[in-house]
Amino acid sequence: MGPIILVAVLVVVLLAVLVSCFKIVPQAQAYVIERLGAYQGTWSVGFHVKVPFLDKVARRVNLKEQVADFPPQPVITKDNVTMRIDTVVFYQITDPKLFTYGVENPMMAIENLTATTLRNIIGDLELDQTLTSRETINTKMRAALDIATDPWGIKVNRVELKNIIPPAEIQNAMEKQMKAERERREAVTRAEGEKKAKILEAEGAKESAILRAEADKQSAILRAEAEKEKMIREAEGEAEAILKVQQANADGIRMLKEAGADEAVLKIKSLEAFEKVADGQANTILLPSDLQGIASLAATWKEAGKAAK
Repeated sequence: MGPIILVAVLVVVLLAVLVSCFKIVPQAQAYVIERLGAYQGTWSVGFHVKVPFLDKVARRVNLKEQVADFPPQPVITKDNVTMRIDTVVFYQITDPKLFTYGVENPMMAIENLTATTLRNIIGDLELDQTLTSRETINTKMRAALDIATDPWGIKVNRVELKNIIPPAEIQNAMEKQMKAERERREAVTRAEGEKKAKILEAEGAKESAILRAEADKQSAILRAEAEKEKMIREAEGEAEAILKVQQANADGIRMLKEAGADEAVLKIKSLEAFEKVADGQANTILLPSDLQGIASLAATWKEAGKAAK
């Protein structure tokens, strides 16, 4: 039983060693392989077999883009203001061999490099420039870090200033300034609103006056047209009445002629017709030239009438 157990143990150990030689590299990773302590190669994604007891996986490298959030670092501006700034670095490992053998502790190296680069950049800026030039600072830091980390197989894609913390007294002064600026903007906004309201009110009064004037004008025009129409209709009525009276008199005279009346009677009827036409309304009446003869004839008829009585 002893030799059989020994053989079984040896077989199990051998299988375990063989299985350990089979390696599958997952996506977005790379394995750095060493043989007898020396760099042998870099395994990419897929199935690989290493030589037992000679090869070993020195380092598993993550090829995804990674984020390093460093704590706030004290920096001094050009005008001697001390503030604290924390940064966020987005980086990616592009060469697993350089990342493994280029620097002892890559993350510590990036953190120290970020702090020194930030101090150098902020030292050339004043406080106001520091607070308003985040994009410029980010661009300068990314360029400097990307060049410095290239020998380590690291590419810095982006650097962001996460937070800028000025001293407490400066924060208080900035808050007061912001409050004053906000109150000034509110006052300007109120003044502009009042100005617009007054302008709108004046424009409304102007439009109202114009509309009233237009209404009065239209009313006067309508009254004048109505008066004109009234006078025209009255004149037309009077003219029509005169025309009818004349027509009636003419018809009477024609009937007298048809009845055989003499010339004197016709003249008397014409005179009566003129009297009716005037009727106290006309200022001027044209009389016939033989009016005297007509009057003598009328007097004779009057005397004859009295004698008959």
